Amino acid sequence: MTVIVAGGGIAGMTMALTCHQLELPVIVHESVKTIEPLGVGINLQPNAVRELFELGLESDLAEIGIQAKEWALVGKNGNDVWSEPRGLDAGYRWPQYSVHRGHLQMMLYQQVLKRLGPKAVISDSRLKGYNNDNDHVLAHFVDSDGKEQKVEGSILVGADGLHSSVRAQMHPNDGPPKWGGAVMWRGTTQAKPIRTGASFVLLGKLEQRFVCYPISQPDPITGKAIINWIAELTYDTSKEWGHSDWNTQVPVEKFINHFSDWSYEWLDVPQLIREASAVYEYPMVDRDPLTTWVDGRCVLVGDAAHVMYPVGSNGASQAIVDTRVLGSAFVKHGLDQTALLHYESLNLKEMNELVIRNRGAGPIGILGIVEERCGGVFDKIEDVIPRSEIEQYMSNYKAAAGFAIETLNNAPPTIST
Repeated sequence: MTVIVAGGGIAGMTMALTCHQLELPVIVHESVKTIEPLGVGINLQPNAVRELFELGLESDLAEIGIQAKEWALVGKNGNDVWSEPRGLDAGYRWPQYSVHRGHLQMMLYQQVLKRLGPKAVISDSRLKGYNNDNDHVLAHFVDSDGKEQKVEGSILVGADGLHSSVRAQMHPNDGPPKWGGAVMWRGTTQAKPIRTGASFVLLGKLEQRFVCYPISQPDPITGKAIINWIAELTYDTSKEWGHSDWNTQVPVEKFINHFSDWSYEWLDVPQLIREASAVYEYPMVDRDPLTTWVDGRCVLVGDAAHVMYPVGSNGASQAIVDTRVLGSAFVKHGLDQTALLHYESLNLKEMNELVIRNRGAGPIGILGIVEERCGGVFDKIEDVIPRSEIEQYMSNYKAAAGFAIETLNNAPPTIST
């Protein structure tokens, strides 16, 4: 019997590669007609990179990504609040990668086609619903012409993201995504990398901030790389804000005036924004935690299970980890509900807590503390907040997000085959 995967994003493709590793038949159904490299930059934490290495993708990641060297918070006056090494430079056994989301998805997609064959992914196939039986699940798919197809399998994995059809049937009273007031504008610009040359830098304060980091190697002649950036403002939540869609393109004039004076010797924010190839608007949303991710022989992974605010670089990372933990449950229990419940018991509580933690600003919440104590303006951060307090804050977040260094470095492989 087959593992049916609804959704051909990062979670769905990693799930397919995991099933292939375990010699389990699997097929991915993706709603779009043509899978394309959409999105902008993301970061993959070492816990996710470890899993991709276990799938034999080490060289592939090196081709499409940049190994992150630093994570830094900077006050609006340009002084550091906190900086720390990341990935291998921090002592992890695996790097942290900054990568274009679309390039990562396409790399995984190509590996699925290469390893499983062209029939392993069916596009233009949207999940309409499912029915559980004692020994199988029946998934109903429909294409853009309205033609329906029924597919029988052992397990249905809902990897269909923020607007998951699997989740909607499993939890019909779940409601729409929740907007917390923050709106992000995202783009990429050719520019010279700053600081270490591979630094993730967050500048500003909780209600108004700017993030940038490189997602390509610098050009050997110009020294310029593709810089992924995010500008963010917080608004009154009583006002509606469109749809949560990564592909809403807008002009920079819609928001650049809020960052017009953010120019420093080491970074010119307005210039970076104006020179972007395109800018996309996105209201930052999440969903309330669920009491279960399992319904009979159906299970949720990734954003379908626990979409969270993108403040800690956890979304794609946790989607990858989810599929690997689910794979380990298949090894232990086989393709039945017992495996799904085992996976849920390992992940649900911690992920629900992480959703709430990210809703409270996650690792960048330290900026809120700085704002309270000095209005965000300081010469030396030590005069505002002790280094030990920040260290503890960051350590607690890494533990909650599953990439505490000693724990991860000493953990056995998620899947032992």
